[in-house]
Amino acid sequence: MKIGGTQVRMGMIVEYEKKLWLVVKHEIRTPGNLSSFNQVEMRDIKTGTKTNTRLGQSDMIETVRIDRKKYQYLYAEDDNLVLMDNENYEQIHIKKAMIGDAIIYLQDGMTVDVEIYEGQPLTIALPEQVTLEIIETEPVVKGQTASGSYKPAKTANGARVMVPPFINTGDKIIVNTADSTYVGRDNK
Repeated sequence: MKIGGTQVRMGMIVEYEKKLWLVVKHEIRTPGNLSSFNQVEMRDIKTGTKTNTRLGQSDMIETVRIDRKKYQYLYAEDDNLVLMDNENYEQIHIKKAMIGDAIIYLQDGMTVDVEIYEGQPLTIALPEQVTLEIIETEPVVKGQTASGSYKPAKTANGARVMVPPFINTGDKIIVNTADSTYVGRDNK
């Protein structure tokens, strides 16, 4: 389906210059009395290269129909991740590079969303939040208040997160996978 260039949004997968691109960022700009345009940053799905382009309303962009399926992460094998389809138990191999830096949050048995185009996996989406155990953190500094200060902590999977002073070694916390920020304490 074709849409105008100013309708392109973050997270869309579009066909542009005969390649598939994931829209990473977009910003609608209206310079003075000129017509508005969409400043778009896109990443090539196959090569990972990025490009910035300016799209106007008259620029017609083809959106791509993507199938989304749930898979369960089983294990890592060399530079691949092995995932299992929850419906028919079929296993697929996906390159670790496809998940990027978020791979640190991937846990055994985790359910992930895989976007598929014409039978080929394109992207992997982790859950928005994960629960992690703190294995190392600094002790509380006397007089430090919980509202304004944070301290560094290391989780069992190796991620480094800034946490409030009341979090101690052995505590379980909830972390946002998109930006590695502390969300709250897991009280389970």
